[in-house]
Amino acid sequence: MVRSEFTTNNYETPASAGVLVISYYWPPAGGPGVQRWLKFVAYFREFGIEPTVYIPENPHYPLLDESLLSEVPKGISIIKQPIKEPYGFAKMFSKKKTKQVSSGIITNKKQSVLEKLMLWVRGNFFIPDARIGWVKPSVAYLEKYISENKIDTIITTGPPHSLHLIGMQLKEKTDVKWLADFRDPWTTIHYHKSLRLSKSSQKKHKYLEQKVLNKADQIVVTSQNTKNEFSIITTQPIEVITNGYEASDSIYTQLDTQFTLVHIGSLLSNRNPEILWKVLSEITNSNTGFKTDLQIKLVGIVGDEITESIREFGLTENCEIVGYVSHQEAIQFQYNAQILLLVEMDTPETKAIIPGKLFEYLAAKRPIIALGPNGSDVETILTETNSGNYFLYLEEKKLKAQILTYYEKFKEGNLVSESKNIAKYSRRELTKKMSELLLKLKQNPR
Repeated sequence: MVRSEFTTNNYETPASAGVLVISYYWPPAGGPGVQRWLKFVAYFREFGIEPTVYIPENPHYPLLDESLLSEVPKGISIIKQPIKEPYGFAKMFSKKKTKQVSSGIITNKKQSVLEKLMLWVRGNFFIPDARIGWVKPSVAYLEKYISENKIDTIITTGPPHSLHLIGMQLKEKTDVKWLADFRDPWTTIHYHKSLRLSKSSQKKHKYLEQKVLNKADQIVVTSQNTKNEFSIITTQPIEVITNGYEASDSIYTQLDTQFTLVHIGSLLSNRNPEILWKVLSEITNSNTGFKTDLQIKLVGIVGDEITESIREFGLTENCEIVGYVSHQEAIQFQYNAQILLLVEMDTPETKAIIPGKLFEYLAAKRPIIALGPNGSDVETILTETNSGNYFLYLEEKKLKAQILTYYEKFKEGNLVSESKNIAKYSRRELTKKMSELLLKLKQNPR
């Protein structure tokens, strides 16, 4: 059964109307995946774009944030169709592991037989991902919808990358232009090697990736590294449009009275910053004032390996595990922090990953300490905006010296961020850039 939701208001459809956004993540989904296109859709009308959003009716969202429902623009047409996903069946065996796999969380610790089996099935039976079953019914429904409505451009956003297969088939069956938006890479995403893929499955992923990249009229990526990677595969136009931050008048900075190091988002075994815990432990053991003032705040899902490392380094009393909170609450934690932490895995595959929270960190205008691989796009942005310091995992002495410098400024009441050039990362400015790209795409002859 197909269910459509249409609401109306005083807006008139502009001449450039007809953009269909195909997305899996949408409120009440929580986490970073929903923010990007929720905000683009919210600002599109300012730039002559009237969007329709196509989403699953009964999705399996690992995280929920009901507060985001209030941010869905009034009058936006939202169409839905049911989706069949394997996770409901998998939960019969392990609800926790199913939730992790469905959200792309694959830990590096020793895996049980059940975990190995789930990953093998996920990687080899559902290519490119577990939402592949939504492709065929979506194409059938949307082909008719496009012909009956003023749709001349479609947008697919992944992951899940199976949504790009919807775009590719609609491109072949209709007269629409197609923009493929990649929030993350495809075959080089950091967890891809953990899916226990057979050689034939690896080849199929590569084949589908290449086909999508060469069939799309326009490709959008969120990092320069991903653009460089895709440019080897296709000659189709590629544009970098990063994630961003939402300017807000309702958030007020009330700085924490302690020397807080705040991390927002999931922190699991594959991103355990032991170098940071070691440095903090060394300082607390030699500086009683620092030990009294230090408070580590982990806001989001925290793995057992992280809490165990914190315990081993003697930092348990200095650590508060807040857990998952609404997006609005997370923003307030950022504005109140003395220092904001950003941690990425130390692998070549993650140098193209720019966490969405980085841009919200920029908006909070608090000093940032980031850990990650060499050549990361994160380091480029931090340098460009003068908003913090980036460290490789081998730079222990530099990290320790920077923390002590920040602590000294904290004690002097002078710990501030001297960031610059961040306005271009606002959601409105990024939507302007996306809208210009769409209007240009509409005008280009096929």
